[in-house]
Amino acid sequence: MADLWEFDQPITSYANEDGDAFEVPEWIEQDITPADVAAIVQGGCSSGAYMPAVTYHQALETMTEHGDEIFSAIEDSGMDIELPENCSSWASLACHFVSMAVELWANGIEDELSDALEEDDDDD
Repeated sequence: MADLWEFDQPITSYANEDGDAFEVPEWIEQDITPADVAAIVQGGCSSGAYMPAVTYHQALETMTEHGDEIFSAIEDSGMDIELPENCSSWASLACHFVSMAVELWANGIEDELSDALEEDDDDD
């Protein structure tokens, strides 16, 4: 598997196994890189790996614009939509759900991305 930490171009600039560009959900910043994915997988959004998910005003904006898609992504992964125990505000709730969805997406794309980047590296 490729070391995702070594790739710092947006994921959308790399091709998947079908030769198509990797797609990033609209509720994730489009310039996210494989190195960002590695950081999210390693430490989660709250580690600072993906600040838009843990910055109150950005998470609120994201949930306002894409809340239905985020809930669908969470449900499609098999996770339940549950309120966190220590939910003190709408903003913290938004951070919780955006972080959950981003972490699920990163974990879901990690292997496919790594395999595609390794194959691309081998072709060079």
